Amino acid sequence: MKPIGIIFVFTVLLFACQQEEATPKPKAFLRLEYPPHTYEPLQPNLPFSFEKSKYARFTVKSDTTFDLQYPGMKASIYMTYSPVHNNLKQLLKDAEKLSYKHTVKADGFTHRDFINESKHVYGRLTLVTGNAASPLQFYLTDSSQHFATGSLYFYAVPNYDSIRPPLEYLKEDIRRLMETWQWKN
Repeated sequence: MKPIGIIFVFTVLLFACQQEEATPKPKAFLRLEYPPHTYEPLQPNLPFSFEKSKYARFTVKSDTTFDLQYPGMKASIYMTYSPVHNNLKQLLKDAEKLSYKHTVKADGFTHRDFINESKHVYGRLTLVTGNAASPLQFYLTDSSQHFATGSLYFYAVPNYDSIRPPLEYLKEDIRRLMETWQWKN
């Protein structure tokens, strides 16, 4: 073989063995599409009424506990009703304690107070960021006779990045629930 041929073969082999440096590819995100928000009035045989999502299933567990289940999202809002008997301060304290139970896994808390003077409905919505078991809790009261709490749970390991899309969707449903809540007298 002539020297020029050897150089050519050597050059081809040298460049053929070199590879481009591998660059990491971004992870793909699952695109989740949810139906448009549609609501219907709910008037259970309880001391309150509200509008619920058409896609949620309302279940009464007892005189004081009930659920809104979202089977398509593997989520439930567990709610409790308590009549107020000079114990409003304790009920408020218990509701706050429920939110702060998640401090171990929480990155932060955002509170949003809710006031509807015309319907005598007052409350607070608490968003827990981080890998908490319940990323959203709320309470509603009329400050004299009625008190209700709610907590959102997903049937999954609490990974905030994974539950964030359905959480954003359900925040809208919970906001609507709170805005349409009425006490029956």
